[in-house]
Amino acid sequence: MHFKIATFNVNSIRSRTHIVIPWLKENKPDVLCMQETKVDDRKFPENEFHRISYHVVFSGNKGRNGVAIASVEEPEDVVFGLDSEPEDRDRLIKASFSGITVINTYIPQGYKIDNPRYEYKLEWFRRLKKFFEKNVSRKSYAIWCGDLNVAPEDIDVHNPKNLKNHVCFHEKTRNAFTEVKSNLFVDVFRKHHPEAEQYTFFDYRVKDAVKRKLGWRVDHILATPPLAEKSTDCYIDLKPRLKDKPSDHTVVVAEFEI
Repeated sequence: MHFKIATFNVNSIRSRTHIVIPWLKENKPDVLCMQETKVDDRKFPENEFHRISYHVVFSGNKGRNGVAIASVEEPEDVVFGLDSEPEDRDRLIKASFSGITVINTYIPQGYKIDNPRYEYKLEWFRRLKKFFEKNVSRKSYAIWCGDLNVAPEDIDVHNPKNLKNHVCFHEKTRNAFTEVKSNLFVDVFRKHHPEAEQYTFFDYRVKDAVKRKLGWRVDHILATPPLAEKSTDCYIDLKPRLKDKPSDHTVVVAEFEI
């Protein structure tokens, strides 16, 4: 079985349907995980997905957060949020597709190191670890993906020295990510691309950021070891970031032969 999954922080799904829908039609992934949909569930543009024969499940709020999964196959065992906490419904979706568990997350950004929102981010990682311990076996087929708001290594940011105190690159953030990942997940992208200057996020405020390669790799696809072994490719598609009125993130794709 060939299985193709992608992740994309859309930064408002209603503002990005002109990118997402054509991308789905052209690339035809089995699953697309989306973050920062920024729309109340009543106004999610689900008909746009149905028109191209994709199922879609989602949870979000107006103007912030929000997660969604579009899929060719109807998802099974859909769960929203961590530990059944209502406040987390717009940050995590777990669903199953042909025996593969997919966990789509939008990790809190953290704002600033000395702000309570940063401690909330670190605590969210700790809670996520417990969620995985309860719901994911190392021997199973599972994927953890999304905007994880962490650049794990020096090569994942364009200027590690200057960015060491940023909430997405700070030592505590990276340690928290490593603790969650531990022996449970493999970074599928790094399995295929160990080289530097591979980025998924380019700040709107930085002039010509993509061209100048001033980016971050904060969007990830990770898999449990048995599934990671079956990955045939994982790559960053920069084309969506170069479209008219783009998200500040772009798409990451992983493919598996199972």
